[in-house]
Amino acid sequence: MFVKMRNTKRSVMFFIIMSMLICMIAVPGVGFAASLVYGDLNGDSAVDAIDYSLMKSYLLGKLTDFPSSQGKSAADLDYSNSIDALDLSYLKQFLLGVIPKLPVGNPPDEPIQIPSFQSLQAITKLPDPFMFKTGSKKGTRVSSISEWNSRRAEISALAQAFEYGVKPPKPQTVTGAFSSNAITVTCTQNGKTISFKCSIQYPTTSKTTYPAMIGVNMNTLNTSEILKLGVALITFPADEVAQQVDGSSRGKGKFFDLYGSSYDAGALIAWAWGVDRLIDALETTPAAKIDPTKLGVTGGSRNGKGALAIGAFDERIALTVPQESGNGGASGWRTADDQKRNGEDVQTLSQIVGENCWFAKSLNQFVNNTTKLPYDHHEILALCAPRGLLVIENPDFTWLGNLSCFNISTAGRMVYQALGVTDNMGYSSIGGHGHCQFPASQQPELTAYIQKFLLGQNSNTNVFRSDKTYTFDKAKWVDWTVPTLQ
Repeated sequence: MFVKMRNTKRSVMFFIIMSMLICMIAVPGVGFAASLVYGDLNGDSAVDAIDYSLMKSYLLGKLTDFPSSQGKSAADLDYSNSIDALDLSYLKQFLLGVIPKLPVGNPPDEPIQIPSFQSLQAITKLPDPFMFKTGSKKGTRVSSISEWNSRRAEISALAQAFEYGVKPPKPQTVTGAFSSNAITVTCTQNGKTISFKCSIQYPTTSKTTYPAMIGVNMNTLNTSEILKLGVALITFPADEVAQQVDGSSRGKGKFFDLYGSSYDAGALIAWAWGVDRLIDALETTPAAKIDPTKLGVTGGSRNGKGALAIGAFDERIALTVPQESGNGGASGWRTADDQKRNGEDVQTLSQIVGENCWFAKSLNQFVNNTTKLPYDHHEILALCAPRGLLVIENPDFTWLGNLSCFNISTAGRMVYQALGVTDNMGYSSIGGHGHCQFPASQQPELTAYIQKFLLGQNSNTNVFRSDKTYTFDKAKWVDWTVPTLQ
């Protein structure tokens, strides 16, 4: 049940909005009046359940406009110049108290210029996630939430340029068709058309719409427990969208049928693009009975690398659960190299780029040069902030960078701390079982995260634990401080 904001919350909201507007002055094409209150669609200066209902009606096509002149501007909570399920999700999470402030995807004040490989300087520690690396802000640190959103956009652009490949925007046409418990997604771009089908398994409870966990190729969590919670299961056919048998799979799959086999994208970013299109289709296919504002994504091992990429590069994902994802997932490039130097059998960047086509060819230039990457995977985890992120690990598998993952998760959580939502990110590493065989002892934290981020319930998600003793050597890895962002 949504509750109208008290006056104190209105005051906080006003301060936030004024700060945002100051930051927006330099953004071309943005010139909203000072009285604009984001989320206030009916112009009564409050953000409440009425506004949520208006936005939902607008997205369902029952409403063609908002009752106030500022409505469309106020509804665009992520500055994307469109009103979609992501805006609805942000508004709902704010009203439920899941997030303390309305997050925005404030675009950077200037285009992001990708530096050349030759100009990159070696950074032996984990790079400062709060330090701008490009443009006029280069060398300055993030001091506000609106600046973090600009920094987040920079991290995303750098990661796509140097590691994943650039994710294409929404194609010219995306449609969904529901039949026999499956949604068929069809995309058309420049006269080419592809389709892929995602099966859906529903809980036995009867509802008009369901939240859902998307499994990358499969779901290796306890699916029966997820269904008992009232959450549907969607299977995304990742290998059909982009193959990843080995290095010879590069450029194969329906993504490459649409964009060309020479498009420099790894399988992971192609999968992220595919889940984007699945969400596009869910937003316009009510017959599927899936709430596109309550979506989680998960995958195990290589599929866990994909799950993290999907959650990192699509803010419409409310909850990301990578499971035993290894290097290139929740493990970091620098920290894995360090574990290898200490005599442990750990997969590193130099090995992984020859094993498969998960990453773009642009990553190859960092073989034996991981310290030149201007970011590391603690920042890939941070791309999910402030949304839900639960990193599930197994300390028994050194190859997956067990210590590396702990270090990266510790550093990544510092960004959540800066945003005031530390308990929106959890880490759970429990051994005594096979690879991606989800133990019952990890179910309570998974349930808590699903309850909080997909069901809107109050749950304790403050979890950071392992049954193996690790120590984060802060002096070795971090030479930056954690700001308090407002």
